[in-house]
Amino acid sequence: MHIVVDREALKEAVNQVSKAVSSRTTIPILTGIKLTATHEECILTGSDSDISIQVSIPAQRDDIELIKVVKIGSIVLPAKYFAEIVKKLPAEHIEIEVLENEVTHIRSGSTEFNLNGLNAEEYPRLPQLEEDQVFSIPAQLLKSLIRQTSFAVSTLESRPILTGVLLKLEEGLLTLVATDSHRLARRSAQVEVNHNLYLENVVIPGRSMNELQRILEDESDPVDIVITNNQMLVKAGRLLFYSRLLDGTYPDTERIIPSTSKTTLEVETKALLAAIERASLLAKDSKHVVKLSIQEERIHISSNTPEIGQVFEQVNAHHIEGEEIQIAFNARFMLDALRVIDSPQVSIQFTGALSPFVIKPTDHEHMLHLILPVRTY
Repeated sequence: MHIVVDREALKEAVNQVSKAVSSRTTIPILTGIKLTATHEECILTGSDSDISIQVSIPAQRDDIELIKVVKIGSIVLPAKYFAEIVKKLPAEHIEIEVLENEVTHIRSGSTEFNLNGLNAEEYPRLPQLEEDQVFSIPAQLLKSLIRQTSFAVSTLESRPILTGVLLKLEEGLLTLVATDSHRLARRSAQVEVNHNLYLENVVIPGRSMNELQRILEDESDPVDIVITNNQMLVKAGRLLFYSRLLDGTYPDTERIIPSTSKTTLEVETKALLAAIERASLLAKDSKHVVKLSIQEERIHISSNTPEIGQVFEQVNAHHIEGEEIQIAFNARFMLDALRVIDSPQVSIQFTGALSPFVIKPTDHEHMLHLILPVRTY
């Protein structure tokens, strides 16, 4: 393999595929980035066997030559060193030539490196997926759906299925759900489906979703999502993102969402967020307990850690309806939910001091958060 490539195009591609490379893998070749040069493009691949990212650099873009291919071929270069080398090289173009025994000569301006590579034939091949289950969604909307749900996945391996985000699709309505059994986040949106595609129990690892959110461009261009029995593929322009799916059946979360409420309040999102942030400053126990009470048409926020101190605060409500209530919750869970709600006001529905409560935006029905209270006695 022998190519001359635009430095900025290569740097961007290396940065993207590096997100899938893990130094902790037990398969040595997966610590590298695979480069494949054809007459039309240079394809870079990174993988840790759970996540794989592939980016192609075209020979030309907007009449500007990005790659000159002297000789086609492929090589695997150690990601840790190759990424740093590309980042630091001085000139606008980088020449990469594979010599004998996979030694790779990298030249830019007056700087030259010889880097020991690995045989690309030993690199695992990416799966070839049947694309019969596919739908499209704008990239920025997909990023929002992930941001507003994936934080609620479990970090405990005792229930592996809860470390993933559930994806459901019915009649063009895409729904993502995440829960760690103490809180739940759900977000839905209409998407483009070519036919009446129905998907259920598709569970994507939370880490995969977070990496996908980071790598997608914040733009309105659509991305295609392909689902098979054990893989997800996201196609965004010249980027392909593969993730394995989790085995197992995701729990039925609909049954834990209350259908009625005894107390409902509507409040400004930022005001409530700021008050709970201040109250949590003194809530330093393991559960970060903050209390919320509704008395005489007012919202009271407080926390009490005997060895540190107490904090009390009142928040003005736009509307309160129903019984007075006092409830304690994990402040971190509440803050995580409020931070991803983009609406100016939220509605909170309570069914009792020891029952889960629901947080929704007041201006649409596409998002729901549920939090279990903390027993304080």
